[in-house]
Amino acid sequence: MTKNKTPEKPVDHIEIDFDKTPILYTDNVNITSNKSGVVLNVMQRFRNTNHLQVVARVGMSREHAKNFVEKMGRLLIMTSENSGNSKDLN
Repeated sequence: MTKNKTPEKPVDHIEIDFDKTPILYTDNVNITSNKSGVVLNVMQRFRNTNHLQVVARVGMSREHAKNFVEKMGRLLIMTSENSGNSKDLN
């Protein structure tokens, strides 16, 4: 059985409010999954201790997680060759 997949529309515009959307640094990620999806617990080490603090939680479908991993891998390969320059893989 095959699923009818609707084609994704290209994104025309991404809006971001830099005052309300900070970049959260992470040095640890805890990943859990089940048959419905994946949750990323993005964490930072708390000062110079062995304590971790969750700074963000991101949930996504398993299909989205697979797509994320694929695009992240491609981005890391591309940017390692270009001194870490930012790329948009949408």
